[in-house]
Order: sequence, then structure tokens, then C-alpha cells
Amino acid sequence: MPSSHHGGAERGRDLATELADLARSLQQEPDGDAILAGFVHSALELVPGADEGSVSVVLGRKNVGSRAPSGNLPERIDALQMETGEGPCLEAAYEHRTIRVPDMEAERRWPLFARRATEAGARGMLSIQIWVKGDDLGALNLYSYEANAFTDESENIGLLVASHAAVAFAEAEKTRQLSEAIDSRDLIGQAKGILMERHKITGAQAFIVLSLASQRTNTKLWSVAEHLVSSGDLLGKR
Repeated sequence: MPSSHHGGAERGRDLATELADLARSLQQEPDGDAILAGFVHSALELVPGADEGSVSVVLGRKNVGSRAPSGNLPERIDALQMETGEGPCLEAAYEHRTIRVPDMEAERRWPLFARRATEAGARGMLSIQIWVKGDDLGALNLYSYEANAFTDESENIGLLVASHAAVAFAEAEKTRQLSEAIDSRDLIGQAKGILMERHKITGAQAFIVLSLASQRTNTKLWSVAEHLVSSGDLLGKR
């Protein structure tokens, strides 16, 4: 018993160290896609039974797409979930936090999806919710070529990996949005400067001109400004 307990403690410390390393490495990645790719790679190394993986992004509760797939199988299975409108990823996202499929061939919750997923080569599947924002969500999907490959340990480690990745991804998205906001503000400032110089108007008047062009053309203000800066012409100009 003592040796078994000692082995379990060692395994716990090893996992904690690997997860800490994962968190640090993800924070160094430049963008969300790089973070998700590192996340999937680490999940395949750490989660027992995982042969393939991806992050499924569901938009509007129905459109399923693969990000950072490890191979063709994840892309195919995500496409099947979209085609059939059913599957573990959708279930994990909207009904439960985690869904495990021990043997896809014996799965009865999603008959059409399960049959086609089995034919595609996925015998086991583990889906873990990462984030939900309105009707959009992300879930970690792990796949096994063998039935009954995923265990309680797989599920527990998968949840730990997902929680670390979710934090890193959220921080990256905040940084990206902030960067985009700054870029947008700078671009609009440049466009205002062009109009002020060209028409001898104030900054407030230049902003009104851009806003009116945006409304007339049903185009985002940022796009109107970008077009003016790059081409010298104002969209919607009469």
C-alpha cells in the first residue's frame, strides 16, 4: 500500500508540473490559434487513451468547425456533427460539461452520428466544454482508435488541461481585442486627419463624414476608414 500511495503522489506531482509548464508555454504563444494548437498537442500527450484531438467551435448552436485539428479524423467528425446536428460536442456544450463515449459502435444517444463516426474510424470520444458565450462555444474533443480507451483518469486529466488552456485562451483573446481596438482607433484617426486636411474641417466634422459614409454603405466605420487611408477615396461618396 505505501508504495502504491507514493506512486500516486509522484504521478500527481508530475502532472501538476506538466500542467504548470503547459500554462507557461501557452502564455508565450502569440495568438489564440497557436494556443489552441499547443493545447491539443498537450492533451494528446497527457490524457490517457487520446489518439487525435481538436477544439470544436460551435456558432449559433449549430455550425461546428474544427480548430487546431491533429489530423483528418477530427475534421471529419466535426463535419459529421454539423451534418447530422447531433454528437458529443453539441451535447457537452449545451447539456453537460463533459461527455464520454466508451464505444462509438455501441453508442445509442446519437444513432446516425455514431454509425458514421464509427465508419470514419473514431471508436472512442471524450468532449470537454471549454467556454460558452451566448450561442457560441468551444469544446475539446479527443478521439481514440480503440474502444474503451478513455477512463475516469482520462476525464479528470482532460478537465485539468482544459481549465488551464481556457484561461490562457481567454487572456489571448482579450489581448487580441485590445490590439484590434487600438489599431481601429489609430486608423480612424488617420482617416479623420485626411478629411480635415482635404476639406479644412474639424475633427468632429470629419468623424461625422466617416459615420455618414458608414451608414450609407452599410459598412463598418473601421472599413470606411481603411478604404480612405489606403485609396484616398471615401466609400459612399456622391
